[in-house]
Amino acid sequence: MAEKKTADDHRRLKLPSMIRKYNRHLWNGNVPNVSLLLAAISVALVMSIPLIYVVYQSLTAGRASWLRLIGTRIPNLLWRTLSLATSVTIGSIVIGVGLAWLITRTDLPGRRIWRWLLAVPLVIPPYIGAVAYINILGPRGMLFRLLARLGSDQLNLSYNVFSFSGTLLVMTLFTYPYVFLITSSAFRKLSQTYDEAGKSMGRGAFYIFLKVNLPLILPAVGAGGVLAFLYVLGDFGAVSMMRYVTFTSAIFFQRVGFDIPSAAVLSLVLIALTVLVLIIEKALRRKKVFYQSSGTARDVRLLKLGWGKYPALFFVGGIFFLSVFLPVAVLIYWTVIAAGQGLIDSSFAGYMLNSFTIASFSALFSIILSVPILYLYSRNPSSVSNFIYKSSYTGYALPGVIVALGLVSLFNNHIPVLYHTVFLLIIAQVIRFMPQALQSGEAAINMISPRMDESARSLGYSTWKVIFYVTLPSMMPGLLAGGALVFVNTIRELPATLMLRPPGFETLAIRVYYHASEAMYAQAAPGALLIIIVSIIPLHLLLKNY
Repeated sequence: MAEKKTADDHRRLKLPSMIRKYNRHLWNGNVPNVSLLLAAISVALVMSIPLIYVVYQSLTAGRASWLRLIGTRIPNLLWRTLSLATSVTIGSIVIGVGLAWLITRTDLPGRRIWRWLLAVPLVIPPYIGAVAYINILGPRGMLFRLLARLGSDQLNLSYNVFSFSGTLLVMTLFTYPYVFLITSSAFRKLSQTYDEAGKSMGRGAFYIFLKVNLPLILPAVGAGGVLAFLYVLGDFGAVSMMRYVTFTSAIFFQRVGFDIPSAAVLSLVLIALTVLVLIIEKALRRKKVFYQSSGTARDVRLLKLGWGKYPALFFVGGIFFLSVFLPVAVLIYWTVIAAGQGLIDSSFAGYMLNSFTIASFSALFSIILSVPILYLYSRNPSSVSNFIYKSSYTGYALPGVIVALGLVSLFNNHIPVLYHTVFLLIIAQVIRFMPQALQSGEAAINMISPRMDESARSLGYSTWKVIFYVTLPSMMPGLLAGGALVFVNTIRELPATLMLRPPGFETLAIRVYYHASEAMYAQAAPGALLIIIVSIIPLHLLLKNY
């Protein structure tokens, strides 16, 4: 009997020992603090809620909903969405690569200033660009009134901006910077020896660009093109303003009509499209990898444009005029009218206060919640911490309308006390934009030596004390930079705010959307202009990286 008891005791002691051994193997011998791990898992779970709930809703929507949508709406939405996204991507690549080559590889006059000016459209939300172009090219827009003053009898030939081509124009003008910035960075890193080799063979500048430079920068072009494609897939504001129905606008209006199952089914199709694009891009990038041996890069000898600088300046100046000067000038024009009519009043100040409040809390919570995930990912590298870290990016890869749909379904059905509250709106913004704080924070924490943590632990500091007293102060500049990006993007964000805001709660983005939809441009312009001004703040941080 005694022998049996001893054997049982040994088995009980062996089991925890095996668990500890497996745990150490799982974490590569660096097992994290339990509370830190639980905190990181909790944050990652919250960030994944929209995806999990939308997938669940779509799978339980019923066979009838799927068959009805597959037979009617989905094929048409696929065609409209993919044709627009593909066309915008092609246009963005043509404009972005052309501009990047002129700015980085030629002696274009003022090329350093142009580099900054041509990046400005990135901070102009496309729905604000749509407002400007509707005002210019719309049925009763500035062009119509100009033709009327000139006594033209061809007013019926005025361009129809509410069309595929109008939507293509607006989306391309405000998404090409994705390609332009990434491609410019690739051009600057490209060795001059490739150009010299081409010249030694008697080849001209165009041949060198087409046959030498372009193949080497294809990965960068592809990365920028994918960003533009995914942006169009997830955009709601601009396509809604332009009355062009895509998956995002269809999902929004299904939700407004309280048809949650259909909205969930459409959302799952859009998620599948996004994942498919990312998989294809990754596969193509793996096949197009080029390495530049160290020591071969030299200062670039700029191509002399000669008389070619005049058409080059016309091209560069024309893009700037259409994407920055013209829309901003229209907004300034209507803002002056609004100020003269006394439309910038206390209600405008209230919208601004609401926007800044939501953006401030979203940035603050993004910074706080990113800390445990960053520390776990950096100091306890393993497949588990990598999975937790990647899961936290889920909301960033999803369109805002899908994030909002997931939260609406969850909170309306299970946590109604928080439904239609500011708190839910903040959660949505954190899910959407916290990855930007993670990106900046990761760069910051990677600059901090783990030996500082080890030294603090040798003095008796716990894991959380090491985080708050040693690591966090050193990585705070990076986190604050990420928080600034969260702040700016929250102010610009439209679909999630439209779907989740409490009754009567208005922000600048919402008022711009509603006023512009009703052709009340004087009321819409001041808010749109303020959004652009605030969005310019982090542009210099972005240009440092590109």
